[in-house]
Amino acid sequence: MKKITLPLSEEVIADLKAGDRVLLSGELITGRDAAHKKLAMLIDEGAELPFDIKGKTIYYTGPCPGKPGYPIGSCGPTTSGRVDAYTPKLLDLGLAGMIGKGGRSPEVIESMKKNGAVYFAAIGGAGALYCFCVKKAEVLAFPELLSEAVYKLHVEDFPVIVAIDSEGNSIYKR
Repeated sequence: MKKITLPLSEEVIADLKAGDRVLLSGELITGRDAAHKKLAMLIDEGAELPFDIKGKTIYYTGPCPGKPGYPIGSCGPTTSGRVDAYTPKLLDLGLAGMIGKGGRSPEVIESMKKNGAVYFAAIGGAGALYCFCVKKAEVLAFPELLSEAVYKLHVEDFPVIVAIDSEGNSIYKR
């Protein structure tokens, strides 16, 4: 099990291999379909994004509200293919890591190889457990999207698996 502190460095990304089990600690951002669509529109318009994407790791989730004493509620991964059409644009701007469930399109994998990025798999159905890894949460952008807003999460020992490494090796092709 590898313990990694976010943000991801180029050296850490290069060292990760498909199948590695990892515990992530540090800052993640979240984003689902609606947020990705808004980000892509801003990129297409040549506008500045509401936050710096460079070096960030994005978790494809829409967290539920937290119970008293917890920053968020359940926060399970959504299917990554839902944002594949937008992902290469974000990778080209420096997005370093992604967390979700399921495989990725050939276009996303090529963009990951080109940009030196990594894709982690989170366990579907474990959202109620993942919320215990989140120590702090705040809305970063698009509050009008409610649970699909972009959040900044501070996580500790968030368990993931390297699903596709920066060389394009995939656990889905084994």
